[in-house]
Amino acid sequence: MDGESRARARAGGRQPRRSARADPWVLTFEGFDPVDEGRREALCAVGNGYLVTRGASPESRADGVHYPGTYLAGCYNRATSVLDGHDVENEDLINCPNWLPLTFRISDSEAWFGADPTNSIASHRLDLDLRHGVLSRQTLIVDGRGRRTQVLQRRFASLAQPQLAALETVLTPQNWTGRIEIRSALDGTVTNSGVARYHGLTDRHLVPAGQGGDGDELLWLQVRATGSPLHVAVAARTRLRDRTRVSTPWAHETRDGRVAQSIAVEATAGRPITVEKIVAISTSRLPAVDDPLRAVRRLAARADGFESLLRAHATRWDELWRRSHAEVGFADVAGTVHLHLFHLLQTYSEHTVDLDVGMPARGWHGEAYRGHIFWDELFILQSLNLRLPELSRGVLRYRYRRLNAAREAARDAGRRGAMYPWQSASDGTEQAPRTHLNPLSGRWLPDRTHLQRHVGLAVAYNVWQYYQATGDLDFLASAGAEMLLEIARFWSDTATWDQTSGRFGIRGIMGPDEYHDAYPWCERPGIDDNTYTNVLASWTIARALDSLDVLPGYRRDELVERLDLDGGELDRWQEVHRKLFVPFHDGVPSQFAGYERLEELDWNAYRRRYPSIRRLDRILEAEGDTVNRYKASKQADVLMLYYLFSAREVRDLLRRLGYRTGHELLHRTIAYYLPRTVHGSTLSSVVHAWVLARSNRRTSWRFFRDALVGDLHDVQGGTTAEGIHLGAMAGTVDLLQRCYTGLETREDALWLDPHLPEPLDHLDLELRYRGHWGVVVTVTRKEMTVALRSGGAQFPIRVGFRGSLTTVRPGDRHTFTL
Repeated sequence: MDGESRARARAGGRQPRRSARADPWVLTFEGFDPVDEGRREALCAVGNGYLVTRGASPESRADGVHYPGTYLAGCYNRATSVLDGHDVENEDLINCPNWLPLTFRISDSEAWFGADPTNSIASHRLDLDLRHGVLSRQTLIVDGRGRRTQVLQRRFASLAQPQLAALETVLTPQNWTGRIEIRSALDGTVTNSGVARYHGLTDRHLVPAGQGGDGDELLWLQVRATGSPLHVAVAARTRLRDRTRVSTPWAHETRDGRVAQSIAVEATAGRPITVEKIVAISTSRLPAVDDPLRAVRRLAARADGFESLLRAHATRWDELWRRSHAEVGFADVAGTVHLHLFHLLQTYSEHTVDLDVGMPARGWHGEAYRGHIFWDELFILQSLNLRLPELSRGVLRYRYRRLNAAREAARDAGRRGAMYPWQSASDGTEQAPRTHLNPLSGRWLPDRTHLQRHVGLAVAYNVWQYYQATGDLDFLASAGAEMLLEIARFWSDTATWDQTSGRFGIRGIMGPDEYHDAYPWCERPGIDDNTYTNVLASWTIARALDSLDVLPGYRRDELVERLDLDGGELDRWQEVHRKLFVPFHDGVPSQFAGYERLEELDWNAYRRRYPSIRRLDRILEAEGDTVNRYKASKQADVLMLYYLFSAREVRDLLRRLGYRTGHELLHRTIAYYLPRTVHGSTLSSVVHAWVLARSNRRTSWRFFRDALVGDLHDVQGGTTAEGIHLGAMAGTVDLLQRCYTGLETREDALWLDPHLPEPLDHLDLELRYRGHWGVVVTVTRKEMTVALRSGGAQFPIRVGFRGSLTTVRPGDRHTFTL
């Protein structure tokens, strides 16, 4: 059964329990399904922005069904593999030591639970409490002699003390009395083996650097990365709440990279035995940590008990949810929206801001994409700008700290300015692979995705949108404007004059589509004049010029001097941003120059032949063909412009470039490209839901629902187990927050123009805007209300609605009739 078939089987089989009466704050899985375990482990991960631990059972090992994994934000390692006789270096997010191991056995049994084939699972249930970030497990175990033992467990990664995680285990014999042995361990021998496509590449990133115990209760170990100075230390304090029934004291055992302790307890039928495991995790890259091993031993020894830690942790989640309030007037949607917000908030939190890390495409939930940073923040930061802008600023600071690396990349390419990498990790150098495996053909192929230079345009867009939403002139002056100017400089320098068209062109790149990396009639890599790239480059240059006007005069002069910007260069920017070429064919913008020369695919034939064509590129390559020959897109490309800008703004951008278009352009462009798109990315449904919101609300809602279940139903066929799709998750939240409300931040005002899809009867959002922490937006079918809580900033805000501006003061509200 292929991945897509498994996804469809799951969609029709056991899914998270959701019904009209289900709690929208709890994700529940009933029963144990080995085929589905990887997806559940990713969806049930718990984290705090510093660490994320997958929802694997504590007794499990990486065995093809389970994959325990703990990932620390920004902890990467470089390793070299031999591929087809060549050395290939990759930088991977490290699977850090496994802190979970805790198991038991009845004394006359030889094997521990999890390793005893005679044990069977009579019942099994997982509940992820989204409101408080706690994963609970209820399992009933029956051994080969019919003895029944109930296992109740709760775990969390502390949002109050980010270096702490906790596991509580309650064992209750149901029909037997006797001695039970309990075993707790730390395992530093883990490898990166969670993605089948990477098998054969170097997977061992850690080597032991010591292990041991302190007294009866405390275990510790330390590992170091094989290709960097990174050290990771873990300490665990395992404690019985009721020590009166202890038969033997804790016994310790150690071997290289692993340490364990066990204890024997007298068990009585019906009487629970409670074990607490409090774990501290630290690294050598953490601020204010001199010796990570000393830090974790001290922290684990002095930490409060499970219940006390849980109360503090739950309080912090309550605070976070108040700042992220979103009430959705459609019951089937609310639970998944909470799930998506939950994973966003535990991937990047207040604890991530000072760690100098970016926004990972797959969260810190697995090893897909090697934990790299792509352009996904384009789909994430717009939501955070109006909720938790300090997090957006942290992501943008990550980009600013790598501005010099982007400058060096541009210089190496023979360009001026800053060229940001398609894939980034620790230091901002390009981490996109030069080869990739097609699992359908088994062939390793050239990988040209590093030609997606448009990632720098996404950085520029995020900088300007953050400034528009927050009015943070300090950030613009200290970092944002410099990034804008250097990115604009790169695109101006990259553009070359074409005498035939009388315009500037941009050659040898890839667009967001990702399929087309070369012309079928040309040997050189890349395509020319991608419409999305050219239009966004024009916009970026214009915003860079605007940033000089916004800055205080002295700061503007400093930047002009620092960057050696002279009048001649700025004059060229003015010319380039008004004369970039945009190709057209059949009355719509072409995806790139020469697109009209490509062949039409026999769509009906391929849909009959294959259960899914989401990875059409792999299918065609396995057939000895190439997607470069066809008018077929993996995801939105030209239509991405309508995701970033309103139809009016797109018309204005094209007119400034000298292309006169009418109101019908959006409809023609959708009608042309939508049937030629296979939605091979989870982001594609988000974009199409957005661009269809004003013209076809029913189809927009269908794409929105598709995006909602992308990871929940694993529609990509097995990829969710390797890590969630964070951009798509955040994108669904932003569809509710900005798209269906028509929310824009421009001209120093909050503009709204709601168009709710039919199934939504209301939306209730609480936003932060330019110093105001309580901007409450309520939308129903008949009216929209904007209220400004008192007690915060004392100045009013301007609210725009369908061309007119209204001032709302603190403590006031204004209702608009729809």
